[in-house]
Amino acid sequence: MPESGAGAPCLVVDLDGSLAHQQALGEWIAQGKAQRIEAGDLAAKLRIVASRKAVAELDARLDAVWPRTEPPLIFYGSGDFHHLAARFIARVQEPMIVLHFDNHPDWVTFPKTLNCGGWVSRALEHGPVTKVVTIGPASDDFIQPQLKFANLAALREGSLEMHPWRAAPSRLWGRPVDAPGCETIGGRLVWRELATGDFDGFLDELDGRLAPLPLWITLDKDVLSPNEATTNWDQGGMSLDLVFQAIRRLSRSRRLLGMDVCGDYSKPRYSDPFRYFLSVTDHPTLAEPDAAALAINDRTNRRILDAFGGFVS
Repeated sequence: MPESGAGAPCLVVDLDGSLAHQQALGEWIAQGKAQRIEAGDLAAKLRIVASRKAVAELDARLDAVWPRTEPPLIFYGSGDFHHLAARFIARVQEPMIVLHFDNHPDWVTFPKTLNCGGWVSRALEHGPVTKVVTIGPASDDFIQPQLKFANLAALREGSLEMHPWRAAPSRLWGRPVDAPGCETIGGRLVWRELATGDFDGFLDELDGRLAPLPLWITLDKDVLSPNEATTNWDQGGMSLDLVFQAIRRLSRSRRLLGMDVCGDYSKPRYSDPFRYFLSVTDHPTLAEPDAAALAINDRTNRRILDAFGGFVS
């Protein structure tokens, strides 16, 4: 059940035990600036792919505490639960742009479940979402994306923009894709890599192109390098400073509706062979982090907590 701080604009959805023990979040909970929502009993049915029953129960718990007067900042543990971002976004009923920072595009179209690899496609089904802008992926999802059910149709129609940190050109079959962030050259999909470009110039261009609609921010900390996050996924190369720079630039003339943050480390635990299979075939093999590595997440989350007020002011 929900604990402490009723009406607090920061929510800590405690799915996997990775958050409430952190010093920064623990202090906020103790001071009533953040509210902890117990959800550990739902984790096994929400990790990787969400069951409808578990989603309905989580929605009910959120109904009891969702802030009414201030934009929420939501922490919810491992990136294994990033698909819950689509549920947070679905609670907002005004036109918006979703600004998505992640080391993975999370753009698959099949299967049509609420899963961590395809939640962007689910979010695009929510009518008020006019566009999702993804910044920072550097994973192997860009290798032959059609064979991995990538939502290239959304790129073509303009409801999705993809701006990788790094992505090698890849063979493309069928209709070309020419969109912000990529173009088709000689039958190959070629990406504009942010790591080797002018990031300020990219933000100026993006800001000028996007409609002046409110923003929802979703951050998976696996977009960050290992010196700023410890996750149970492969990680990218962005810095938190660049993430903050993008949010500040794009929110100058756009109201912030809310922000959700995942990407903390937790050892995957499953109650059924289906989710176990999905996990072992998709997760990289990583050593379990020590206390010093886990402390990195506490420091990064503290920086996010301190910065959030400036984003919404």
